[in-house]
Amino acid sequence: MERRRDGAAGGGSSWRRALVLLGTLLVLLLAGAAPASAHAALRASDPEDGSVVRTAPTHITLTFTESVGLLEDSFRIYGPDNRRVPMEEPEHAAGAADTARAALPRDLGEGTYTVAWRVVSADSHPVSGAFTFSIGKPSPTPPAAPQDHAEHPVTKSLYDTGRYLAYLAAALLIGTAAFAALCRPPDTGPLRAPLLFGWWTLLVTTAALLILRAPYEKGTSPGTALDVSAFPDTVSGRPGMALLSRLALLLTAALLLPVLRGRSPRTRVTAGAAFSVVLALTWASAEHASAGIQVPVAMTSSVLHLLAMACWLGGLTALLLTLHRARTPPPYDTVARFSRVAFTSVSVLVVTGAYQSWRGLGSWSALTETAYGRTLAVKLAATVFLLSAAALSRRWTALLARPAAAGERVPALVGAPGPPPAPRTTHMTTVEPETLHRRALRRSVLAEVVVAVAVLLVTTVLTGTLPSRAEAEAAKAPEPQVAGLPGAQALTVPYDTGTPGGSGTVQLTMDPGRVGENGLQAVVFGPQGALTFVPELRVTFTLPSKDVGPIDAGLTDRGGYWATNDLTLPLEGAWTMKLTVRVSDIDQVTVEREVRITR
Repeated sequence: MERRRDGAAGGGSSWRRALVLLGTLLVLLLAGAAPASAHAALRASDPEDGSVVRTAPTHITLTFTESVGLLEDSFRIYGPDNRRVPMEEPEHAAGAADTARAALPRDLGEGTYTVAWRVVSADSHPVSGAFTFSIGKPSPTPPAAPQDHAEHPVTKSLYDTGRYLAYLAAALLIGTAAFAALCRPPDTGPLRAPLLFGWWTLLVTTAALLILRAPYEKGTSPGTALDVSAFPDTVSGRPGMALLSRLALLLTAALLLPVLRGRSPRTRVTAGAAFSVVLALTWASAEHASAGIQVPVAMTSSVLHLLAMACWLGGLTALLLTLHRARTPPPYDTVARFSRVAFTSVSVLVVTGAYQSWRGLGSWSALTETAYGRTLAVKLAATVFLLSAAALSRRWTALLARPAAAGERVPALVGAPGPPPAPRTTHMTTVEPETLHRRALRRSVLAEVVVAVAVLLVTTVLTGTLPSRAEAEAAKAPEPQVAGLPGAQALTVPYDTGTPGGSGTVQLTMDPGRVGENGLQAVVFGPQGALTFVPELRVTFTLPSKDVGPIDAGLTDRGGYWATNDLTLPLEGAWTMKLTVRVSDIDQVTVEREVRITR
């Protein structure tokens, strides 16, 4: 008996060693971080944002932090009269995959032009934004890019839901098959339903994602998914090819399944392992791992991470169904085998997760200062809770293996059975220790499954969030200067309300940026760099050294941007600008910046 108790304690020590390994790897990897990116971010533009050029440029060229895919309307340019300027189809500049370039008409007139752009990053996520430049001199009121070039909320919601269901289905399909092959439960009847459900769900969601891919990339409504003319462009891109390969793989597996039934167990296990690896590759080849530094290592890590997650979390569901629905309770050997599989999976998850966290974060501060870092922190917290539940399951597994002493019973209070019952009375009866341990194991495994679903949801959100490295790399670009206007100032001010979707940047241009009357224009961009609209934007100026202010700039919504032409700053000096961004009825944030005003 003492030996079994030591084994249970040893299981807890193993989990603690795994957590220590996670912490050690995070320290080593983050301490040696090197520049990298994943998820494209705009690095530079020609002409520059806010610049004033003497003659009309012949091309618009954007340079990104990683390679990007181009759409038919990756560029939309609007002239001073708010009319769209006709352009040629965009292409990469001189074969550089991280650029987007389009030729401009030769007869562009004087004034301010707005460029709205949208490309698809190498990790399958579309990114968009907007900037302005002027020819000759700025227009009194710059044009604004329309909202329809940003994300369509319905299409994005449907696509994100499909991605989450696909992850869930893959975990269920791979994990259930791995549980049946590696843990060898005597009764596999309860596993047929999750296998069929996982296969059908993954097939349907993959087909839906393939259909929604074109409107997702272009930021259009779901109704445009019926446009078959966009399908060739969809399947020619890396994300579309990955989805099409996944669809073909699932259909091929269904056709080969009857052939494999007559083969040896080793052949079936080998075929199942190969299917799982290739299936995981359809994710790794079209998401964060496929872009940035160390792509081969990152893709290998991503495949192992997905397979380990599926074997653990999908296997948990299979174990729970076996515990509840099998004709006879699974023997200790089945549960012990899964315990070993789960521990191996967790070890792989720790190593690959630490590597992917280093790749996405790059610094400890990013864990709290960026949306990617905060989402990752939530995932880590949920994973720690999941590990705690798993350690409890290992304890109950060890207790199941302990042979009960002859005649040993465990007392439990239960309702008094049989006549003659005394009203509202209870008495002491006995329950087999194995029965109690099995019940406790069911509850702990159920808790693991519930938390696992939440972890998968957070993971889906994380794969669609701009990694901190790319955000930091894009922020290294120099602040745009307004050429030709000596005193004019252009500022990019980040904001974050701490709520989902409540972060982004505000680009402000002050003309001429001197004592006296000034014009002020502001454009608001969302967390993914897309032009966004907020219900309120307020800017005030205070000169602390002279105890002047606050002076409200009086910005008004001009249909896509905020502006005023009568901001009067009476004295020179270092003014404190307070920018208040309200993104909803209750969520707002105020950011301060110093602005130097000269004569």
